[in-house]
Amino acid sequence: MEWKNIYRGILMGISDLIPGVSGGTIAFILGIYDRLLEAISGFFSRDWKKQLGFLIPLGTGIVITLLLFSRVIEYLLEQHYEATQFFFMGLILGVIPYIMKQAEVKQKFTTRHIVILVVIGAALASTAFIPTDENIAPITTLSVPVFFMLFFSGWLASMAMLLPGISGSFILLLLGVYTTAINALSSLNIPVVLAIGAGVIVGFIVSSKAIRYLLENFTYVTYAAIIGLILGSLFVVFPGFANDTTTLVTSLITFVVGLMFTLWFSSPKKMSVEGIE
Repeated sequence: MEWKNIYRGILMGISDLIPGVSGGTIAFILGIYDRLLEAISGFFSRDWKKQLGFLIPLGTGIVITLLLFSRVIEYLLEQHYEATQFFFMGLILGVIPYIMKQAEVKQKFTTRHIVILVVIGAALASTAFIPTDENIAPITTLSVPVFFMLFFSGWLASMAMLLPGISGSFILLLLGVYTTAINALSSLNIPVVLAIGAGVIVGFIVSSKAIRYLLENFTYVTYAAIIGLILGSLFVVFPGFANDTTTLVTSLITFVVGLMFTLWFSSPKKMSVEGIE
């Protein structure tokens, strides 16, 4: 068992609770993105037993976070929104040098790749201007139509979770299901959790295979799209600048902490110690 994946799962779980922050981005930060896709895709094959050592600790960390930190995230977003968002902006920005190195941007990118990067980044950034209602009353009881609505919402959200730059929580927010998901986790509403969770599992299966295929067959175009998504997500996460000095300074500190955290995790020395390269 790769028990260090528990803390990785905790970090990914926290990000998946935040609208605008992608679990796929955190996987890139931690240097396990390719391994994650391989493990999810391989779990639904004849070699599924080989993936358990990676997935069980990772899944344990994610589940622990979703159950224990949903209330914490609610509190941070309500009481320290700007500082929390700036922390994640630091995390996101810090991963760019690592991904650019992985994608061999200087050697392999052409004008076509730059255009793809800019267009996709701008498209994602534009979603920051889509109005969303975070005050929708949460769904607490299931009917057949509600089950399928939550199932497909979970499906779409999980596909976003695996793509760096796109937040599964933000997709739930756009669909009007975010408050339902957070409420179900914090109150342990098992039927609602299972309805969304079933969609998440199916989405993971489909999207992991699709992303692996794209990375293997259209490597640099896919990397250009991924970098565009990550850059675009900065605009989605950006909360604006606070009016009071205390919040502004706190936000600057959390931004730097997030940035240094990412740079440390994605440094060549750290990657070598982790056995990633």
